[in-house]
Amino acid sequence: MSNRKRNIQILFCVTPEEKKLIRKKMIQSKTKNMGAYLRKMAIDGYIVNTDITPLKKQYEEMHKIGVNINQIAKKVNTTGELYPEEMKELKEMVKEIWHILRSSPLK
Repeated sequence: MSNRKRNIQILFCVTPEEKKLIRKKMIQSKTKNMGAYLRKMAIDGYIVNTDITPLKKQYEEMHKIGVNINQIAKKVNTTGELYPEEMKELKEMVKEIWHILRSSPLK
């Protein structure tokens, strides 16, 4: 224990019901380690969880669009030509990116 960063123990007793409640709140906070959960609660008094699922979806969509734009850019750099339908496709992709950004959950 002497090599550990946290080498001082703090012990306290709880009832079985209190332990269940603590474990339930720990699970709700998406914390897997009881010690980490109790330390965070004792120091800060709260844990904030954020759902970033909408941001992940936005990122995935924008990544797909970016890949498509890169493929077109590579072709243009290789051949030196950009066809009208490719230009139209690029403009649609840019519109889609703006649509995704405008509907951002962070607004």
